Amino acid sequence: MNRGSSPPPPARRPTIADVARAAGVSKGAASYALNGRSGVSEATRSRVVAAADALGFRASSAARALAGARSGVAGLTLRRPARTLAVEPFYMELITGLEAGLAAHSYSLLLQVVHDHGHEIEVHRRWRHDHSVDGVLICDVGVDDGRVAALEESGFPAVVIGPPSASGGLAGIWSDDGVSLAEAVRYLVALGHRRIARVGGLPHLAHTEIRTRTFTALAAELGLDSAVTVPSDYSGEDGARVTRELLGVRERPTALVYDNDIMAVAGLAAAQGMGLSVPHDLSIVAWDDSPVCRLVRPPLTALVRDISAYGTRAARLLLAAIDGRPVGSVHDEPAHLSPRGSTAPPP
Repeated sequence: MNRGSSPPPPARRPTIADVARAAGVSKGAASYALNGRSGVSEATRSRVVAAADALGFRASSAARALAGARSGVAGLTLRRPARTLAVEPFYMELITGLEAGLAAHSYSLLLQVVHDHGHEIEVHRRWRHDHSVDGVLICDVGVDDGRVAALEESGFPAVVIGPPSASGGLAGIWSDDGVSLAEAVRYLVALGHRRIARVGGLPHLAHTEIRTRTFTALAAELGLDSAVTVPSDYSGEDGARVTRELLGVRERPTALVYDNDIMAVAGLAAAQGMGLSVPHDLSIVAWDDSPVCRLVRPPLTALVRDISAYGTRAARLLLAAIDGRPVGSVHDEPAHLSPRGSTAPPP
């Protein structure tokens, strides 16, 4: 071995000129083909894309920006603890639907967990500046949400997954949580329940406010003996804690409605741990059905909707906004009740 020899130089990153040469076209034609612009035939575009894949060519974000090209990426930021996201089926199904809707148009999803809305606004600003994404989706909107105002001002394509009352002038997709909650409460009242409590989510969120307002109005309309909402952080631990508090009084509720499935499952375990039988001593309703709702015993009565399809429709709405087409709020089908073994007439 020749110890004096130098190591081979690092492999050169392929350029647009290399792609053009391999495809047998001009650099301009190669750029048009890779950027999805008109002016080249589909046969040429396919040949250029195949050459780029074979060479491992990837355009930098700066080069795409200079060429006015799109990144082919949609951004999603979530302000949730990682431990909550890891166990919450709603977000897993939503993300699955988003990715399916985006992939159908050769887009990918960039997900970032943030610690507060200020951080989230900064992430949006950086993505926009770096041309990392072509548009963003935001969830868990609150009343007077600063993210909405910042995105409206920037003009960046954005879609809100939440009610129009909190979406400002941005396009959005939503389902009427008031309709769903009314269906669940009226079902429990029809069974004979007069003391119903709700383990709610974070009170500052727009959809939580809608549910709370609906629950309070229904209690007055139906003349319930008691109807209380206790907020929580959506975690199983908090759901169990609130459940024990609600059931630890003399005139305890005979039915509980939970704002997500994780809290409902934890609440079921907490009630059983207190010696209560579900559904004979206590009825339980979960919001947003999931496999875990059907696996516990008894299986939980739940508000059911196709969350994955909801995500896919949100992705299509964002792609329309990215394309510059006029978009507005889309009213999706609300969740409907699926009665199972966790609900029965009160004792």
